[in-house]
Amino acid sequence: MQFIDRAEVEVEAGKGGDGIVAFRREKYVPAGGPAGGNGGRGGSVILQSQENLQTLLDFRYNHRFQAENGDRGGPNNCTGASGDDLIIEVPCGTAVYDAETGELLGDLTIPQQTLCVAVGGKGGLGNKHFLSNRNRAPEYALPGLEGEKRLLVLELKLLAEVGIIGLPNAGKSTLISSLSAARPKIADYPFTTLVPNLGVVRKPSGDGTVFADIPGLIAGAHQGAGLGHDFLRHIERTRVLLHLIDVTAPDPIADYQTIQQELHAYGRGLAQRPQILAINKVDAVDEDTADAIAKELVRLSQTSVYFISAVTRRGLDELMQQVWLTLDRQNEVQLA
Repeated sequence: MQFIDRAEVEVEAGKGGDGIVAFRREKYVPAGGPAGGNGGRGGSVILQSQENLQTLLDFRYNHRFQAENGDRGGPNNCTGASGDDLIIEVPCGTAVYDAETGELLGDLTIPQQTLCVAVGGKGGLGNKHFLSNRNRAPEYALPGLEGEKRLLVLELKLLAEVGIIGLPNAGKSTLISSLSAARPKIADYPFTTLVPNLGVVRKPSGDGTVFADIPGLIAGAHQGAGLGHDFLRHIERTRVLLHLIDVTAPDPIADYQTIQQELHAYGRGLAQRPQILAINKVDAVDEDTADAIAKELVRLSQTSVYFISAVTRRGLDELMQQVWLTLDRQNEVQLA
């Protein structure tokens, strides 16, 4: 399945039905008067979030959606039938923007949440509506109003509590495969992961927590370099960032600083998000090298640094204890 996380669609609500001109003509009913019914309301376009959808792939080839028009009014004061609303299903985590103004129209984060993005047109009034003492036989009616038209941008932002970040080949995919049942592609070259991967990690209490492996960020990611610009938005919803640093890299300290600079440049509060630093692949270097790198990282970040090997699972228990503790603190802050 292709991972599509951005789509542009055009939506159009239904037109309201026209009102009609009609008169009541019945035997033994003299001067029956006007009896033209109103037109029906046009259908609206409504987005609804669904848990079972994971991408915006459905919108890659289908860009235009139109709701049903309302029916015209009928004789004998009959109102025309309203057009059916058009329900468009989108994944949970979809943010909806007006393409012309950039305004955020809504953020669908809860299953079955709905958002009306185009309101159907009102039905026109029949001539019955214009009956008055001065005009006992009006011979005019109003047409139905057009429905709203909008060009929308849909952006999918993954719903995960923990985002695993780091430069390409830092071991993010290996870590999420060690912690969960996720099986992302793993290889010894950069940019192996081309799409975010989700994995559910069980807490000691048995509850599941969603982790997201975010594809490799590089210098300039916030400006579109590499894959970062497309996937930085997927960590906007995360509550904790798990920052992996490859201890075997030529300059792990520079790697750490690169990621921090990209988080600051992207904004949206990512740089202020709680971070847990973990030095990965410690089984491939001597202890003195790992200790020297950790000491410098502690000085720069003013936080603790954890030694792990995602392949051998070394240090993962201690790391996960810190992840659960940080998430619990976040919960307490939200409840306070």
